Amino acid sequence: MACADIFYKAEHIIDGPRSPAVTRPGDANAPLPMRDGVAPSRVFLPPGSWASLLEFMLQRFPYVAPEVLRARLARGEIVDGAGLPQAADAPYVPGRWLWYYREVPDEEPLPFDLPVLHRDERLIAVDKPHFMASTPGGRYLRETALSRLRAALDMPLLSPLHRLDRDTAGVLLFCVDPASRGRYQELFQSRQVLKEYEAIAPLREGLELPCVRHSRIRQIPGRFDMQEVAGEPDSVSRVELIERRGALGRYRLRPASGRKHQLRVHMSALGIPICNDSCYPVPLPHPARDDYSRPLMLLARAIEFVDPYSGATRRYESRRRLEWPEQEPAILPRA
Repeated sequence: MACADIFYKAEHIIDGPRSPAVTRPGDANAPLPMRDGVAPSRVFLPPGSWASLLEFMLQRFPYVAPEVLRARLARGEIVDGAGLPQAADAPYVPGRWLWYYREVPDEEPLPFDLPVLHRDERLIAVDKPHFMASTPGGRYLRETALSRLRAALDMPLLSPLHRLDRDTAGVLLFCVDPASRGRYQELFQSRQVLKEYEAIAPLREGLELPCVRHSRIRQIPGRFDMQEVAGEPDSVSRVELIERRGALGRYRLRPASGRKHQLRVHMSALGIPICNDSCYPVPLPHPARDDYSRPLMLLARAIEFVDPYSGATRRYESRRRLEWPEQEPAILPRA
């Protein structure tokens, strides 16, 4: 997946690309049930002077064709909090939420499995493949880890405890019991969860390893990818070389923080960008289709923490393996 493709993740879809909305997985107040493992989305009606509901919807969802919005309203597919269908010519009434099912046209089935590594009354750990989003967003809806699990296990209230980039494979945790979610999320927020990643990247002359990269990471204005900026560091990663093969190395990465794209940014900044990274160091053009033969060489190898309920140490490890790329780059010179 090219970096430009990730722009779709930040916004949700009614029936076209990049329409802003809100998805609340497993919301008990939703007037619509879960459908095929996907929760309904909702949109808020703020104070304003729109004459009709359709007038507001056309402004709120500028990337959706007007005839699509009219058709969905005519079919009664957009409802209020009581589940009552809304008419296009209905007067605009602010202060309410409207609910609907997002639709993603031509969502391509992913030819990858999603093995369950562990399951109990509170937690599910899975081994996410490359090219699968963790949660619905943008042009990915049913072919996501969350939607697949909800549908396969009949668990509409299942929720993610953290996320992995769509490009990244490996261990991903979900919470079964909504009442338990807060205590597990506190572990992530307080950095009590040990995360170990693996990556394949070029070797670089003169780079002393292991090393620890400290930096401040912020999103590039107007884009989805990230960059290091001046200021107090807010991201820390330990990088260790564990295997060599030709001009490539297999690295063990241990992030002590969880900034978006942190490992990818840090590896690129060290002069050893992860193989097949479409965002770093330079964003690549968005291909028409994913090239499944060229996954990002980044794997969430293991996750470990002390369970807040039992006090036992939990550790889950991916069974996947990063295969050495067939074409090896030259060993990079000193930065």
